[in-house]
Amino acid sequence: MSETAIDVAVSIEDEGWSEALPGAVELCRTMAAAALQEGAGELDGPAVEISIVLTDDAQVQELNRDWRGQDKPTNVLSFAALDDLDAPPAPIGAPILLGDVVLALETCRREADEQGKSLAHHTAHLVVHGVLHLLGWDHEEDEVEANEMERLETKVLAAFGIADPYAQAEGERR
Repeated sequence: MSETAIDVAVSIEDEGWSEALPGAVELCRTMAAAALQEGAGELDGPAVEISIVLTDDAQVQELNRDWRGQDKPTNVLSFAALDDLDAPPAPIGAPILLGDVVLALETCRREADEQGKSLAHHTAHLVVHGVLHLLGWDHEEDEVEANEMERLETKVLAAFGIADPYAQAEGERR
């Protein structure tokens, strides 16, 4: 994917993100690009586009209820455009639209506090996790793929000095 341009659009729908995490837009762009570089494998084209939305628990709960049948907020949701088999093919040379990653501020902040992490590090992890989902990685159906996805996440985060999010307190992985 070295020849592919990466466009990451970040939208802040809850201004609490700006207050809680100054530099959130740049953090999201950086982590998304790193995840794309590491996890894309054979994805090739002139350009790749994704959208990251920083919003609140209420919006994520609504999306989670409407699209996943779970009426509760969650930390991150990914909506992969490549999964839409009914979408018309993109014109030749057009950017590959990967989809959207949506993060909920209150849940992300609560989890970061519970895990003793900074909001920046937790957000970085969730962006990487969400982007890997856009690329087709799945941790729910196949344990081998789940382990590989965790390895990719850990590798991307380590390049930025962020600790393994799956490490236990005693230093062992789950």
